[in-house]
Amino acid sequence: DLVALAAGARRAFTLIELLVVMAVIGILAGLLLPALGTAREGGRGTACLSNLHQIGLALQLYTPDNENRMPVMYDFLISTNGISTNQPPTPDLVLSNYLGGQMVLKCPSDRFGIFAQTHCSYGWNNLINGQSADHLKLFNLTLGAQQIPVFFDKEGFHKARGPGKEANYLYADGHIKKLLEIEGTK
Repeated sequence: DLVALAAGARRAFTLIELLVVMAVIGILAGLLLPALGTAREGGRGTACLSNLHQIGLALQLYTPDNENRMPVMYDFLISTNGISTNQPPTPDLVLSNYLGGQMVLKCPSDRFGIFAQTHCSYGWNNLINGQSADHLKLFNLTLGAQQIPVFFDKEGFHKARGPGKEANYLYADGHIKKLLEIEGTK
C-alpha cells in the first residue's frame, strides 16, 4: 500500500525550490528592466525627433509667407514674481498658424515641467531672428543651412540614450540630429 500511495501521489514543490525559482525570476527581471527603460526612452526620443520635424515644416511654411525671413521670437521668460510683463513673441504664438497643435512643442521626455512653464520644450536659436532664410549668419559667419541649429531640446531630456544623445537638434535645412556638431568638424 505504501508503494501504491507513493506512486499515485503528486510531487509538490518544496519551499526551497519555490524560493530558488522566485530568485531566478527576480534576477531576470532585474536584468531586463534597464533594457526596457532604454527602449522606452528610445521611443520617446523618436517622438521628439518627429516633433522637431513638424516644427521644421512649420518654419518652411512660415518663411515664404513672411518675405523669406526667419521668425523673430524668443524663449518664454519665466518671471520670478509670477507676473510676466513685456513678453517677447514666443514660438507657440509665432508658429501657431503653422503647427498642427501646441503639443508638437512638447518633448515626450520633458519630465521637468519645462513645457508647462515656457509653452515649449525646445529652445529657439534667436541669433537668426529676422534673417533671410537663404543667407543665414551666425556671428558674422555665413554658414550653410545644414550647419545652423534652429531648435533644440532645452534640457538633456534623453540622457537614458547615452552620452552625446541627450538632446535633439533641428537644423535650418530641416534635418535633425541627436547631437550638436558642425558639419566637417569630425
